[in-house]
Amino acid sequence: MAQVNKRRVGKAGKAGKPRKRKISKKQQAIYRRRRIVVGVALLLVLALISFCVYSLGRGIGAINTAIHHDEVYAVSRDSVPTPRKTSSVKDCSAKNLSLQLSSKYQSVAVGGSMEFTATIVHEGTDSCLVDGSDEGRVLTITSGNETIYKSDVCPADSRMLLMAKGDKDVQQITWNADANATLTECTDESTWPRVNAGTYVAQLSLKDAPKVKSEPLVFTVQ
Repeated sequence: MAQVNKRRVGKAGKAGKPRKRKISKKQQAIYRRRRIVVGVALLLVLALISFCVYSLGRGIGAINTAIHHDEVYAVSRDSVPTPRKTSSVKDCSAKNLSLQLSSKYQSVAVGGSMEFTATIVHEGTDSCLVDGSDEGRVLTITSGNETIYKSDVCPADSRMLLMAKGDKDVQQITWNADANATLTECTDESTWPRVNAGTYVAQLSLKDAPKVKSEPLVFTVQ
């Protein structure tokens, strides 16, 4: 009996030990694939989070730049010094120049046009600069004490001339027998009133050097 019991106990002892579960190669491959999929998904999530954070940072930076753009521009604009004239050539004055005004005709019909010849002559020794445009070299027409027309009422592109001794600049100026001196701003010339018949005086002058004037030229509108 004792032997029988011993054998039973021995069998019972062997039966009580846990057995290790064997995983097939197929299941191992499945587990590996699952781990890879989980790992890739985790990397994608991290990449998405990083992209969102980066985009948010860029967006905040852009908004901040837009908000402060005017302030930055104003500061940078104020900090830029006004450019200074670096050329050693001086502007022309009465010591350097003379003006001449002439016309082939001494009269013009009411509503007609009169053509003047405007000449700038350099008579000095040093070179100088002068604006030879209709706004810089001004044609003025008067009647008695009343100013009728001025060529600088409407803006014109500057025409800077570097003149030396003996130089001449000759230009044609057409006056359409109209009035514009009372205008406060430039308008279409077709709307300017025509002048009446009478005696008028034309003269040239320099806007930047008012003392430089031509001899007055008398003519009539009839």
